[in-house]
Amino acid sequence: MPPLPGAGAHPEAEFPEYAGTYRLEACLGSGGMGVVHLARSASGLQLAVKVVHRPYAADPEFRARFRQEVAAARRVSGAFTAPVVDADPEAVRPWMATLYVPGPTLAEQVKRNGPLAPAELRRLTAGLAEALRDIHRAGVIHRDLKPSNVLLSDTGPKVIDFGISRPYDSDLRTETGKLIGSPPYMAPEQFQRPREVGPAADVFALGAVLVHAATGRGPFDSDSPYIVAYQVVHDEADLSGVPEDLAELVGRCLAKDPAARPTPDEVMAELRPPSYEAAAFIPAQRRPAAVTVVPVAEREGAEDATHVRAAAPPARRGRLVLAAALLLLVAGAGAGGFALWGGGDGDGGSVEAPERKAAKEAVFSPWSIALRTSGSATPVCTSAGAGAALYCAVDGSGTARIDPANGRVLWSDRNTALRDASAPIVSGGVVLSAGPDGKLRAYDPVKGAPVRETGVSASPGSAFPAGSALLVVADGGTVTALDGTSGVARWKGPLTGHVRPDFGLYDEASGLAYASEHSPDGVSTLVTAVDAATGRAVWQRRLDGMLTPVSTAGAGELVLTSMNRDAELDGLVRYAPDAREATRIGLPFRLDEPQVVMAGDAAYLLGRGGSLLAVDTGVGGEGGKAELWRLETGVGRGSAPVLGEGGRLYFSAADGRLLAVDTVRGALVGQTRARLSGGKLTYASVLPAPVAAGRMVVGTAPDGSVFAVDGREPGGWCGGGPGAGGRGSGGPGSGGRAPWRRVPLGVPRCPPGA
Repeated sequence: MPPLPGAGAHPEAEFPEYAGTYRLEACLGSGGMGVVHLARSASGLQLAVKVVHRPYAADPEFRARFRQEVAAARRVSGAFTAPVVDADPEAVRPWMATLYVPGPTLAEQVKRNGPLAPAELRRLTAGLAEALRDIHRAGVIHRDLKPSNVLLSDTGPKVIDFGISRPYDSDLRTETGKLIGSPPYMAPEQFQRPREVGPAADVFALGAVLVHAATGRGPFDSDSPYIVAYQVVHDEADLSGVPEDLAELVGRCLAKDPAARPTPDEVMAELRPPSYEAAAFIPAQRRPAAVTVVPVAEREGAEDATHVRAAAPPARRGRLVLAAALLLLVAGAGAGGFALWGGGDGDGGSVEAPERKAAKEAVFSPWSIALRTSGSATPVCTSAGAGAALYCAVDGSGTARIDPANGRVLWSDRNTALRDASAPIVSGGVVLSAGPDGKLRAYDPVKGAPVRETGVSASPGSAFPAGSALLVVADGGTVTALDGTSGVARWKGPLTGHVRPDFGLYDEASGLAYASEHSPDGVSTLVTAVDAATGRAVWQRRLDGMLTPVSTAGAGELVLTSMNRDAELDGLVRYAPDAREATRIGLPFRLDEPQVVMAGDAAYLLGRGGSLLAVDTGVGGEGGKAELWRLETGVGRGSAPVLGEGGRLYFSAADGRLLAVDTVRGALVGQTRARLSGGKLTYASVLPAPVAAGRMVVGTAPDGSVFAVDGREPGGWCGGGPGAGGRGSGGPGSGGRAPWRRVPLGVPRCPPGA
């Protein structure tokens, strides 16, 4: 049967004519994941039928989510929702039919006619509280209550669209930890710890919906969803315009702490009896418009939600906006004095007496210095180890050496206006950093004077440091090892089997550098272990999957990440070259663009959305059995993590915060303040990893500052006491596994500031 042409600006040019046995008569609205049609049953009953867009119908994960939506909608009674009449989640184009409810959405009503009258508002409050009680009694959390998901019918408000709801007993994780929803109506915990969202989040959304109904705006109002997200987490709700007799109740619904919010039953109890004596609100009836037409084998040889009645906002408002909104969620960055760029004549080469060095370490004080005082740029730094000098480069300025004890600039090459600065390289007794021509320049580490030009691009990845040598790969796959001190080639030649090898790991203990290259079809990876001193290929294997070497472990074993085509990490692989055995370590969920660091057998994986997972790579098998602990850090985007003394892991956030995690307990134990630029929050386009050198941890921020804090006291980074943090178990050697944990309340939440 030919399809019925659609009308309007919908994602698809044509719509199906039938969903199951239901003839689709008109389009009621379109969202990011599907289209809602008006239809009729055999008896003439009007239905609203959601049909999934064709591209999503081929996605097994989305089908699972759609099945969950159907199950959630069926679990509630229908007295306060649009009851499910029929559904087929397994159809070629999955669909669900609910009873059609005539009437405008609350969003439409307020937009057309302004805020509700006090009596109407009380009745709406009672009706929505009753609806949430019914939904929660069915074991479902809605998670997306907002004005466009509330229908005003002549029998009271109806809550619709369970597209991102979650039954209490569901094992399905929403988009592997990504946030889905609408920022003005999301509770703080939905941003900070989305896997722990409970019924209280719906009560928070109720409060926000009531403010909108009473005033025409939200309690956290801004043209920018970024600012709204920040306000939801940190600011007090704006209740001006809410009737006095409801303001206190609405304010409690909007409490930051979920435990401080009333339950739906408590909301209803506070409204009796006036809400039931209020005149019923009977909105004008809306009529639909007519249709206008497994183990890794070694190879031998080398959401967003769709609104059931009203047309949804553009799809871009969903996942992309929320991913960006996460960058503002939890404010925090460094302590200490703030100094302007200072010059120096280079006394950093002197050798301190052991007694003096020990005394300085014992009285370490935090410090902060601005390497750039205008514009927005994030410095990138490196250090040769505990007590060694710190070398930093920053866009718009140049390279500098900093005294790690006090932050004083020992020398600087400020005449080099860098672009896309990368971390300086300390190799062979010289410091290599970008020069004015975009090539690496060698500096005297003590005096800061340029000693030679290298002719090698300073772009990230162009030169790979491997001990005292730099490995440079030319087009065609030829590898040249340059002596870090002299720049003379130690060896040069092609790497057999490779077209364009990518060096990403150097093991100092063995002197091996590891190169990898994915096959064009993405089904295998060629891995080669190269002796960095001689260029000899020690071993070479082709392994199944898109793999990247990240660390060594055990007796010469290699640990690699396994990625799918969507750049999601779906497992780890531990390869023993002598035995030619590869073991796959399964993960409990996939991670977006993760950064990985290892300590012994323990791997710590930080996903793009702030999900931190600890895995024991010494334990084989699928199904997440190797999991040690997991933690939702609340960071929208994090740098590569680094490990420091005391079993702590450090990483930076895009707003300049530095965060510390106890890897034994799996607990967030400290964070610094967000760094301000010109009195405004700024966000890094690139996110360099912090530097951990002894007890000192150095962070950088988009305001151009470099700051150092005491790694032994992360709980006091912004005024909290030592050891602040949550309780937990699990971690290397602990013998236990902690459940998915929220950000501990004991960790100081620093207000923004410099």
